[in-house]
Amino acid sequence: MAKNRRHFIIATVLIVICTLLVYWVLDTVLLKSAAAVVEAGPIDYLFDLHIWLIAFLFALVAVFMCYALIVFRARGDEGDGEHIHGNGLLEIIWTVVPCFIVVYFSWIATTMLIDLTRPNPDEYVIIAEGRQWSWLFTYPESGAVTPDLVLPVDTPIRMDLTSDDVLHSFWVPEFRVKQDNVPGMVTHVRFTPNLIGEYVLRCAELCGTNHSGMLATVRVVSQEDFKLWQSEQVAQLQE
Repeated sequence: MAKNRRHFIIATVLIVICTLLVYWVLDTVLLKSAAAVVEAGPIDYLFDLHIWLIAFLFALVAVFMCYALIVFRARGDEGDGEHIHGNGLLEIIWTVVPCFIVVYFSWIATTMLIDLTRPNPDEYVIIAEGRQWSWLFTYPESGAVTPDLVLPVDTPIRMDLTSDDVLHSFWVPEFRVKQDNVPGMVTHVRFTPNLIGEYVLRCAELCGTNHSGMLATVRVVSQEDFKLWQSEQVAQLQE
């Protein structure tokens, strides 16, 4: 009994260490990117929960498997081991616990989706049209049409997405949100930029031979600079 407890303690410590290491690799080294919109907070929280769960499950399987292969390997006796039919309690646990986890994640994701897609009466509307293989942005308030996207910081934005040909997808990694541009209909994505800087809009839907080159520059500027830029666009239209 004491020997089994020792094995359990060692395996538990190894699982904790492995979980922390895998989480650090996934969150810091591989997946970390700047968050440039208000909505990134709750989305990153959900990502974080998933990464912790993935790290733990990987550690649980990998540690138990490697520990059993090393510590309980056959030493001389190559006869059949003890036959075990099953363990009813374990089967109940690994069925019920994942069900609760799935329901919990579903509840968080659903409430988050409702919040992120709720209309804002003060939102600034921009039309983003995808086409093979470029983007075109129309600002209904000023009438400006540009190949690059310019956004005012700390302003709720609603992007009305359309496509001129095939499926495209509006995705700026730092914005965390993504939405398809669908031919024949208008879809929407909402966000509030809160970090001034320059980003890259990518098409996240395979759309043809130059899909990887379907990029556009996204500039988040101060509200004063945006008003100045907008005035310049209006002046150009009036020339």
